[in-house]
Amino acid sequence: MELRTSALAALCEPDPGQKVLRTQVLRRDASTLTLDTAAALHCDAPLPGRPAQPVWVDHTAVPKRSLRTPEGRAALVHALCHIEFNAINLALDAIWRFAGMPERYYLDWLQVADEEALHFSLLREHLQSLGFDYGDFEAHGGLWSMAERTAQDVLARMALVPRTLEARGLDATPAVQTKFRHMGDHRAAAILDIILRDEVGHVAIGNRWYAWLCQQAQLDPLQTYAELARTHAAPRLRKPFNLEARRAAGFSEEELSRLDQA
Repeated sequence: MELRTSALAALCEPDPGQKVLRTQVLRRDASTLTLDTAAALHCDAPLPGRPAQPVWVDHTAVPKRSLRTPEGRAALVHALCHIEFNAINLALDAIWRFAGMPERYYLDWLQVADEEALHFSLLREHLQSLGFDYGDFEAHGGLWSMAERTAQDVLARMALVPRTLEARGLDATPAVQTKFRHMGDHRAAAILDIILRDEVGHVAIGNRWYAWLCQQAQLDPLQTYAELARTHAAPRLRKPFNLEARRAAGFSEEELSRLDQA
């Protein structure tokens, strides 16, 4: 078995439980697999593999539910669960899609995929304890749409998925944790502690490979990021920013100073 081909197979898997299992087995067995970093792989199947439920809708069509109701609180957990499901797919996609990167790149993103699978499983188990399951609420495909927009450019992918979309998660998580604590859902808040810790590492991996790619191409990272964000219509970043987490993830003080002026 070959690692990148196996990652594509896991990405194509529609059943969430099986996708998690395939990803975990792939990480466990990675040292026994071959790795063809040069192969230009192709996929004719629609990506990502996903179940019939939840129905994906535009982000403006996702119903807003009161957090004062059990259904509303479950819907918030479901939204986080959906983010982590997409995060598994994003990491797997980064492995199979982009040829010609160093071996460490593929192993880094396999680590990310495995940790995202854990996050999804923890949130899904909690959602089930609330009487619901993944697929019971509508969800949007915003995260995956950026993967589609950056499918032809690994530099853009590193700039705009881990360094932008996942970094927004670093900013948003503390406020979401506060909401859960106010609702008395301390289990959800504890799961987000795990997720925040791991996501700092995921964003750091994105920062490392973005910097490496800029260095290889002799590009200025700050100027290049601004150009890529415009070209691929990246979402505008909004305050408040979790500067401590962003520092831990490898953002420079110059980047953070520009960020704080947004």
